[in-house]
Amino acid sequence: MDVISEGTSTSPSPPPLVSIVCPAYNQEAYIAQTLEGFLMQQTTFAFEILVNDDASTDDTARIIADYVKRYPTLIRPFYQQTNQYSQGHPPVPRLFGKARGRYIAYCEADDYWTDPRKLQIQVEFLESHPDYVLTYHDAIPFDTKGQYPVQLQGKLRGDATALELQKARPISTLTTVFRNVFDSLPTELEGAPLNDLVWWSLLGAHGKGKFMAGIKPAAYRLHPGGVFSMRPDKRKLHMALQTCGALANYYNRLGNDDLYQHFLMELVGYSLSAITPRRKVQTLLQVGRNFGVNIGKRLVTTFSKDHVQ
Repeated sequence: MDVISEGTSTSPSPPPLVSIVCPAYNQEAYIAQTLEGFLMQQTTFAFEILVNDDASTDDTARIIADYVKRYPTLIRPFYQQTNQYSQGHPPVPRLFGKARGRYIAYCEADDYWTDPRKLQIQVEFLESHPDYVLTYHDAIPFDTKGQYPVQLQGKLRGDATALELQKARPISTLTTVFRNVFDSLPTELEGAPLNDLVWWSLLGAHGKGKFMAGIKPAAYRLHPGGVFSMRPDKRKLHMALQTCGALANYYNRLGNDDLYQHFLMELVGYSLSAITPRRKVQTLLQVGRNFGVNIGKRLVTTFSKDHVQ
């Protein structure tokens, strides 16, 4: 990280069990509400708050500094001199490496938590269930027009197996608390734009995911400055394509053929979604022809090997 200032002069005591990680950029209108959602947490354990300002051009850094003065033993700020995200260097998961907690809680600076018992409930579960690596709960999207249905619907409002996590199933990112098990990404995954899906896939190698319906939904803010929520659909699709391609390459290197094939199929699905109906038909016809040719070649080869005159 291109950090010009980080940390505070005093350290929490006892050492924190949880590190709240909060990336921020040009969110002067929202970050105070986000920080208050952290500070209202009622826990029997110590936690710390890591806030990364990615060279904001508004008053975000000043607001963070004001909170640091008020809570110097709780908040550890990281101020970037130049914007890292625009250079292809997102602040996480490298910021995870700065975390001293056994667990990571994640929330970006334009979203906020509403349940003061959130951390206590999620951490208690992880402490007593070593086979789980991740906990999450509901989040409600909202904008200036009002609220929308919860992010997770149907079967997604339930637990996730380790394999489902590895397959990068959707999870409400701002609600997560997970074990602090990685602070960097494999080379293939460093440029994946949907980095939270990459995190879930990597966490799946360490255990299962727990959906906690008893926690009040967090608030997911939709606004023009959002990194993902307000992007055009075409751009979101392109980001999904890049991410699936990166995950396919990663699991191919590991020799995990099942996950490699899974993300290849995801890649095909997104690719078909990205092209026009006419080209889609042409593509499917070409795939059918290629499939027929390949099957024919295999049959000829097999027959030649098995046939004895």
